[in-house]
Amino acid sequence: MQDNVLIIKGQKGEIKCQLHPDVQLDIDVGVAEIRVTVKEPDNKKDRALWGLFRSIVANMVTGVTTGFEKKLEINGIGYKAVISGQKLTLNVGYSHPVEFILPTGITGKVDANVITLNGIDKQLLGEVAANIRKVRKPEPYLGKGIKYLDEVLRHKVGKSGAKTSS
Repeated sequence: MQDNVLIIKGQKGEIKCQLHPDVQLDIDVGVAEIRVTVKEPDNKKDRALWGLFRSIVANMVTGVTTGFEKKLEINGIGYKAVISGQKLTLNVGYSHPVEFILPTGITGKVDANVITLNGIDKQLLGEVAANIRKVRKPEPYLGKGIKYLDEVLRHKVGKSGAKTSS
């Protein structure tokens, strides 16, 4: 740690994080432990920073040791995705294919209709997955679009559900 910047290195790579001035880290290399403390534990803002940075440090350690993965599913007739290098090309019902450039540190692959994204930075991975999903959100009637693999959609009935027999 130098100049209030935490650098964690592991087998998958290296992550840097700028620490808040009120947050302090006690690093014990002998037992491989990092303790997060704050200057004023009675202050509500500092207690929030305490939990936030504890979670950020834990995610950094997990990222450089095992990594993170997000899966997106494409539903719809003729909808498909292709990855070549760092460029993801989506054909999701528009008149043109949508090209999405994956940032450095994020890798992806496509199997049938599932896009798998991998990376060591949990925040960046979630942001990239959300931006890909934003290209064509799943619609509530047929479920066509891009959704997270574990996402549960609530389907609407449509016009025939509005009719009542009298």
